[in-house]
Amino acid sequence: MVEFLSPDRLDEYETFVLSHPKGHFCQSVVWSRVKSEWAWEVILVRDDLGALVGSLAVLIRKVPFLPWKLLYAPRGPVFDTDDHYVLSQLIQGARGLAEKHKAYALKLDPDIACDNSDFIEAMRSHGFELYADGKNFEGIQPRFVFRLDIAGMDEDQVMARFHEKWRYNIRLAVRKGVKVEVCGKERLKDFYDLMIVTGMRDRFITRPYSYFERMMDSMGSHLRMYMAFYKEIPIAGALSIHFGDKVWYLYGASSNDYRNVMPNYLLQWEMIRWAIAERCRIYDFRGVSGDLTEDNPLYGLYRFKKGFGGKLTEFCGEFELCMNPSAKRLVESLHKMYSTSASILYRLRNRAKS
Repeated sequence: MVEFLSPDRLDEYETFVLSHPKGHFCQSVVWSRVKSEWAWEVILVRDDLGALVGSLAVLIRKVPFLPWKLLYAPRGPVFDTDDHYVLSQLIQGARGLAEKHKAYALKLDPDIACDNSDFIEAMRSHGFELYADGKNFEGIQPRFVFRLDIAGMDEDQVMARFHEKWRYNIRLAVRKGVKVEVCGKERLKDFYDLMIVTGMRDRFITRPYSYFERMMDSMGSHLRMYMAFYKEIPIAGALSIHFGDKVWYLYGASSNDYRNVMPNYLLQWEMIRWAIAERCRIYDFRGVSGDLTEDNPLYGLYRFKKGFGGKLTEFCGEFELCMNPSAKRLVESLHKMYSTSASILYRLRNRAKS
């Protein structure tokens, strides 16, 4: 039975997503408040007894200056992945939602491994096209992540799996006097300043301050901001989210100074300790490149995360159901033009600052 989430059922829905093995913070009520520039609707499927057995939270956004909308379901759907009936019901509901909103496409990037050929073929049978070619953050969500399985383990057992040099660097940071604290919004400006420095150093465009402010206001106890201090100076920071049986490392930032005291190693350890304390199953380091050649500029990120003893996880990729091919071509053409212009402006701005 397909239905759409009503305001009086928010608690029931959040409990379902929190408790389901495929539940993800991107499918949660609290995350919808972070993405306040998007509209948000949820498709639900119940069994014959009225219990929730599947859901798909969809973000909805109008294309600027054009009459169409994009539907995007980050890390959805939430369901038992071998239940094809529930999947078909969710997609039926999504098609109705797309028609209602005059959407040109529906995109989703499920938390499902790339070797699940049964699920991939089921999605294709429903008209979805799979985009899984790129290896360097081409999708909306990363297709390759690094995950640490910590189910039933204590701190000593988890740390014993770290590379010896990583254990040394964590202890070095402590010996050098690095202090890591869980901070509130009073330190958000410090974190954001470090994020700007990191973006300029690593050449990525940072989100505005208001986005991080809204994240802290909306996520409540699900989110923590960790800050590393050296001689009382903030030198690194990270945002992490606990939801269900996982903790995700979401954003990291660091100063160009004091890198020799290894604050990022200690930050990761403190976030992993949070996951252990919450009896989580997974600590998720989030995105890495799928190109594991050592001359890849992103190899250092992979190497850093790999040293904590986890494993590379490849998701199946980004699925798209296109309802209006001509609108899609126009939107993608305009988006390419905008991205090129933004990249040029970003390089010019950085050149002027240097």
